[in-house]
Amino acid sequence: MLLTPDSQRTLSRGLLDVLIRAGLVAGLVIYCYQVLRPFLYLMIWSVILAINLYPLHRILRGKLGGKDGRAATLIVLTAFALLAVPIYLLAMSVTDSAESALEWVRGGTFHISPPPESVADWPLVGGKIYAFWQQAATNVTDLALKFAPQLKDVSLALLGTLAGFGLGLMMFLVAVIIGGIIMAFGESGSRSALRIAERIFGPGRGTNIAQLCTATIRTVAQGVIGIAFAQMLLIGVGFVLMGVPGAGLLALGVLLLGIGQLPASLITLPVIGYVFATQGASMATIIFAIYVFIAGLVDNVLKPLLFGRGVDVPMAVILIGSLGGMATAGIIGLFIGPVILAVGYELFWRWVDQPPESAVLVPDSQS
Repeated sequence: MLLTPDSQRTLSRGLLDVLIRAGLVAGLVIYCYQVLRPFLYLMIWSVILAINLYPLHRILRGKLGGKDGRAATLIVLTAFALLAVPIYLLAMSVTDSAESALEWVRGGTFHISPPPESVADWPLVGGKIYAFWQQAATNVTDLALKFAPQLKDVSLALLGTLAGFGLGLMMFLVAVIIGGIIMAFGESGSRSALRIAERIFGPGRGTNIAQLCTATIRTVAQGVIGIAFAQMLLIGVGFVLMGVPGAGLLALGVLLLGIGQLPASLITLPVIGYVFATQGASMATIIFAIYVFIAGLVDNVLKPLLFGRGVDVPMAVILIGSLGGMATAGIIGLFIGPVILAVGYELFWRWVDQPPESAVLVPDSQS
């Protein structure tokens, strides 16, 4: 069928209008993203906190006569009070460790024992290790001057890490406040999220997808962050009671290992060895070793109970999404990864289970 010149002009004009509108929409979206990008992670954290704390908000709202603002304010103040204790202990631990290191150096007690002669007989690297160790034992000042540039780079990297941690902590505290504001308008926000999901995934599917995203975020918070935080508290209490140096930093390391899905024994076993080496084998050290070792294995019991609870997605999908998301986008990916993977998993199986349209078979004509 051939188009007349008028039809061709009309089609060209319509196509041009569509391209212009699409370009304007794309430019608007890009500009909006550029404006919101500095606050993107902050808003994501706020939404994640609001989703996880909203069940508690509903309970408090019922007890406070339906006052959304009061319930949200109470949650924010309680969160700040609970965070103040570990932040204070961590700051005191870092300060004490720094002061102990300075007193150790200034007091002249800093001394490195000379290496055993057997070190030089080690294959391949024995000679270099023996020479380095011997120089450190005889003249550590010259050795420090020799490696001053490397020590400077390490110090700057350490300071940058501490500054990044402090900035992240401040962002988290601000996210708690914004999360409280989101919870105060939770009902209207929930309706808006359902409308958006229905518009994207279609009527009847949007509600299920929105519920799946909410349940996945809460599952990850309970199964990863919650377990890691509980493990940090259990092991940190043991470190503090036993008087382990740098107990706050070690407890923070346990938290980071738990979030990274790594075993806490990477920290607990060396600490147990240190306690036995410095304090000897006694009833207190044996009880400490058993307690810390069992506390380091708590995640193996809690993960099967919490992961995947309330979500119609296999636990393996949630776990793979958490690990993959954290590997690609950091801590925030710990929540985004499983949500995206769970939604993709759900949509894939709905497509598989959807009955195909019946095909009409036309037999081949035979001559």
